[in-house]
Amino acid sequence: MSNLTHLDAEGRARMVDVSAKPATTREALARGLVRMTPATRALALSGGGKKGDVRAVAELAGVMAAKKTADLIPLCHPLALTRIDVTVAPVPEGLEVTARVASHGPTGVEMEALTAVSVACLTLYDMLKAAERGMVIEAVQLLEKSGGASGDWRAG
Repeated sequence: MSNLTHLDAEGRARMVDVSAKPATTREALARGLVRMTPATRALALSGGGKKGDVRAVAELAGVMAAKKTADLIPLCHPLALTRIDVTVAPVPEGLEVTARVASHGPTGVEMEALTAVSVACLTLYDMLKAAERGMVIEAVQLLEKSGGASGDWRAG
C-alpha cells in the first residue's frame, strides 16, 4: 500500500499533504463516449430536444462539475482552476465528450477533467433518455496530463 498516496501507514484514508509541493502549471485531458443510435445523435445535434440545446447544457454541466470535484470526491483538494474546456462532438458511435482542465498549483487536475467528462456524459443521458434509454456511457479515461513532479503522461 506504500505507493497509494491516499492511504497512511495503517491503511486509513487521508488527504495528501501538498503544502511543500511547488506550484506548477498542470493540465489534464480526458474523454468519454455516450453510445447511442444515429437517430438519437441526430436529435441531440438538431438543438430541438424538449430540454433545450443538449450539447450546450452538457458542456456547461461539465464545466460546473470540474469546479465541484472536491465536493464530490472525498480526498480531492479544492483547486483554483484556470481553464476548463468541455466539448461534446458527434462521432459515428454517438457523442464524445472531451474536457481539458488546467491550474497553477501544487496538485494535478486529472480528477477535475474526469469529473467534467463524467457529468457531461450523464447530462447527455438525462437529456436524451426520453428518446433512448439504452444509451451506454463508456470509455471515460484520462488521455494526458502535464506538470508536477511526475511530469508528462499520455495514454498509450
